[in-house]
Amino acid sequence: MNDHSFAFYGFAFFGIILARYFILAGGTHLFLYGVFNQSPLPAREDEINQRRLPPPWQSIRRDIKLSIVSSIVFALAAATIVSAYELGITRLYADVDRYPLWYLGVSYALAIILQDTYFYFVHRLFHHPLLFRWWHQGHHRSNQPTPWTSFAFDPPEAIVQSLFLVAIIFIIPLHLITVIAILITMTVWAVVNHLGIERLPINFPHHWCSRWFTGPAHHAIHHRHYALHYGLYFTFWDKQLGTQSPSYMDTAIDKKSPQVRT
Repeated sequence: MNDHSFAFYGFAFFGIILARYFILAGGTHLFLYGVFNQSPLPAREDEINQRRLPPPWQSIRRDIKLSIVSSIVFALAAATIVSAYELGITRLYADVDRYPLWYLGVSYALAIILQDTYFYFVHRLFHHPLLFRWWHQGHHRSNQPTPWTSFAFDPPEAIVQSLFLVAIIFIIPLHLITVIAILITMTVWAVVNHLGIERLPINFPHHWCSRWFTGPAHHAIHHRHYALHYGLYFTFWDKQLGTQSPSYMDTAIDKKSPQVRT
């Protein structure tokens, strides 16, 4: 890897992260509210059918503005990681033969599990009344989450989220490919979690995946009831600590989900 200045990496990563956001969020939005919206869906209640309509432009614009700010924070974090790697002070490595091949999968799984744990507890902290207004309220201005909401974070929240990867590269040996895989997982999962429940089959909460993994149905409840569903990838901590809706797996999500909290 060629050595470049911190500023160079910051600008480069900002462009990459922002382009990634517009391509994934914009492409998903176009698919859901354009191509897919033309296909007949199973009959639903009037409220659900209304939520199939495209969200107002004001909501999308607000999410985009916050996402641009978040992209700046994430770009600075990425620049920090690369600069630290070039200084040789991290546990990142490029030589795939340094550890057995199976370690690539193990280190990826370990990082994902640790990130989910980190996210759950800081996410609950963000909802503390003393912090919520300044740290997390921006993300919740969209009661109906959309792909554009996936990166819409207030600056303090973006900083805290980015600190996980900045810290873990000093703790766990990670191949550069593993870091890229983690970043891809984070991005795709963020978009998927914000698709909104009206885009899913009506019986989705009963699918076996939803017992163990979060998703649009799981996270949409959080956007309408702040005391539930703080998990990022898994439902483990929500189950263990009593923050999962008791009706999530037992009843149809669009009929028994909590009401919007304002």
